[in-house]
Amino acid sequence: MTSSDRLLDLIQTTPEIDLLLRSSFGFDIHRMHCGEGLRLASGAPLEAIAGEVTGGAYFLCAEQNGRRPVVFASSEGEGGLLADDLASALEIIIGLEWRDCLSFSGGGDVKVMQISAQHLQRSRDKYNPDIDNEAAQVAAALSLHMAPVADLVMRLHAAAAKTEPDYIVTDDDGQAFDPPFGEHVEPRLGGWR
Repeated sequence: MTSSDRLLDLIQTTPEIDLLLRSSFGFDIHRMHCGEGLRLASGAPLEAIAGEVTGGAYFLCAEQNGRRPVVFASSEGEGGLLADDLASALEIIIGLEWRDCLSFSGGGDVKVMQISAQHLQRSRDKYNPDIDNEAAQVAAALSLHMAPVADLVMRLHAAAAKTEPDYIVTDDDGQAFDPPFGEHVEPRLGGWR
């Protein structure tokens, strides 16, 4: 049993952690049907492990050096490497508004991502004052490390930057998904508030 298998089994057998991951962090192990037919551009298969409410999906890649990298593919046709293993991916998922951080990355500029992450964290805390406690509860139950936001941004940037060429997601027709880095530096309407 791999470390990914152990983590997924622990999530499945711990209902309160499963619920927190699903409701607060958009990682739903019961949405395995999301992203059917997707694979890597190399032809390597992807194993769906979770989905999220907007139709995106999380996948495990084939094992490399004892780890199974995690790829995310959105329903809007963006995809790429999230982390080198499931534990690292979950740390990013619970500790960072990672999808918006990538969207507002100025094309992959880590400094822009750091600024975006700070704005996104303030918004996240405002709309869910218990989010830090929920993240800590998930981390404790799954033996994850609670890293500072700045460190998570660096890890996310490093992983997403390795998407090409080995982690490009494609659909049934071989159409490649867009890279994970968005071009925006802040929201179009009103900027960061």
